[in-house]
Amino acid sequence: MATHSKPSLTEMTAQDLLDRDLSILAFNERVLDWAHRPDVPVLERLRYLCIVSSNVDEFFEVRAEPHVMACLQDITSGAYNAKSLQDIADRTNAMVARQYALYNDDLLPALERKGYRILSHGERNAEQRQWVRSYFHREVQPLLVPVGLDPAHPFPQVANKSLNFIVQLSGKDAFGRSNEIAIVKVPRVLSRLIPLPPRVCGGSTAYVLLSSVIRAHLSELFPGRVVGQFSQFRVTRHSDLAVDEDEIANLRMALRQGLQHRHYGQAVRLEVSANCAPRLSEFLRKEFRLPEASVFRVNGPVNLVRLMQLIDLINAPDLLFPPYQASFPAQLPQQGSIFGRLKQGDVLIHQPFESFDGVLAFLKEAVMDPHVLAIKQTIYRAGSDTTMMDLLREAVRRGKEVTAVVELKARFDEEANINWAEQLESIGAQVVYGIVGLKTHAKMLLVTRREGRLLRRYGHLSTGNYNRRTAALYTDISCLTADADITSDMDQLFGHLASQSDLPKMKRLLVAPFQLHASMMARIQAVGQAAARGQFARIVIKMNALTDVPLIEALLQAGRQGAKIDLIVRGACMLPAGVAGVSENIRVRSVIGRFLEHSRVFYFCADQDESLFLSSADWMSRNMMRRIELAWPVLDPVLRQRIIDECLIAYLHDGRDAWDLSSDGQYHRVGLIKPGASAQQALMQRYSGRSQER
Repeated sequence: MATHSKPSLTEMTAQDLLDRDLSILAFNERVLDWAHRPDVPVLERLRYLCIVSSNVDEFFEVRAEPHVMACLQDITSGAYNAKSLQDIADRTNAMVARQYALYNDDLLPALERKGYRILSHGERNAEQRQWVRSYFHREVQPLLVPVGLDPAHPFPQVANKSLNFIVQLSGKDAFGRSNEIAIVKVPRVLSRLIPLPPRVCGGSTAYVLLSSVIRAHLSELFPGRVVGQFSQFRVTRHSDLAVDEDEIANLRMALRQGLQHRHYGQAVRLEVSANCAPRLSEFLRKEFRLPEASVFRVNGPVNLVRLMQLIDLINAPDLLFPPYQASFPAQLPQQGSIFGRLKQGDVLIHQPFESFDGVLAFLKEAVMDPHVLAIKQTIYRAGSDTTMMDLLREAVRRGKEVTAVVELKARFDEEANINWAEQLESIGAQVVYGIVGLKTHAKMLLVTRREGRLLRRYGHLSTGNYNRRTAALYTDISCLTADADITSDMDQLFGHLASQSDLPKMKRLLVAPFQLHASMMARIQAVGQAAARGQFARIVIKMNALTDVPLIEALLQAGRQGAKIDLIVRGACMLPAGVAGVSENIRVRSVIGRFLEHSRVFYFCADQDESLFLSSADWMSRNMMRRIELAWPVLDPVLRQRIIDECLIAYLHDGRDAWDLSSDGQYHRVGLIKPGASAQQALMQRYSGRSQER
């Protein structure tokens, strides 16, 4: 970041904001820190290592393509250019080197000390080699089709993130030709990690990697030829689906067709073994039409993500975190009606410390209640768990009107959501796909119930998805309410999503892309103006990403006016903190804990005007301008203070899992020298003693 003193706000915005893509990579470096922590169980350290690899895969699949294309076109200016790709490559190479050093020098020896080994060919004894050879002939070789390259056998289509080998051959083929290069594609159906039977391990536990099995028997795939140099390789492709919604008649069909081509998009990264011969890596680089900066050499298996399988194979609870059992939400009744409870006031569920089962209990009561007439729900990332689907199916069977707004374009969940849509339609539910050109990212569930002569609504709003699995892994806030204004707004919004009619003026909800962005801007400015008048002025924002430039500009201006601002931003953050004369009143911290921080909480105080919002939206341009998002106020003073205590104050004082962003643009872990308390650990302890079941 530039270091000239006291740049103007305009100069700061134009020149000195932090790079978004490098900030995403920096987030993954913070996640990788968990894999280095000696106090973390070894299989959990391996899990974090795999998570980082998966995150980096997604980064390249989604973010790298414009950088790669700019480099290939020799573009030297603008946001995407040859230098921007090299910066990404340098940052990624450094992180990947740390990953493989950790894997080879720390995690593998740590597992071996616990009695679990991954054996290379050189480490296997004669009996083990014989077993591996038999396994290769029985399970692997029948599925491999080596392709010798010549004019009649062009380079085969290589799928995104698949395992492959490139082999250099000498001698002549069956027709007397000396085609030197062959490609071996490894089918995805083959397990990447293979347990050895105890009888060949002396009763101990050992595994072999599929890549090691194939490598040891490459010569058997090419009888009559001599295998020379070879390398495993893996190509990552641009995988962000794009469809022109204005030009298609059936979005679901277009996306299903697009999914078939996702595995063969533009190549953006090539991974090869560290010892791959330059001639072979160069051959692959040219074949995939990649610049040199897109080639990565790795000291181990080219797909660390697949090692997640080892965590499932090893049955050793002592090598994992102690299991955490979320308590049933304390505000919900153990017996009796949730609807009756909501008539007394709103209910908050702090996941995963409190169980997502509270949300399912609300939906189940709605399904079973004969007085409930209609259920409406948005579905963004629902996952593969069938519990919610089963409840909606039962609701249809009981004659209730079920409407589902399914977001088909949820990145990498498109196929799951298409399946949800088709299943819901097949049972008679009304399924809509929201607004053309906008993703429906809002999370809401609305129940309409007849009570005497009146129809009363009950709603659920959340910062996270209707996904039972991730609800146990992500921190989110769920809100159950019978507030007439909020539920009326929800009903109006569902009508807007279904009919595409004008959205009426909202009473409580702030909806993107309509008024959410402008409202956040106005509240930031009000706090700044209060600071300029010498009044109390405070902003605390918790979210996953901060990349929207107008909102960043507004925060910088408010800080320059004297407002005290704390930003708890888990991932990408483009606002530089603590820069003298520019952002010295702004602190940015990132909390990376056992659970993925996912809740969005916005707090503003200008003199006596205090407000707090929960939201589905991060402060990114796409969330504010190209998605249907929600923010809603927390009006109950007791619940508002609970959120302030648990989601803001606790994280501002985290002394173990927090990282502070310094004025040089680098993150520094606050508890590295003298560890303090963990916000997440404190919340786990607070909730662990509460009732587990309803």
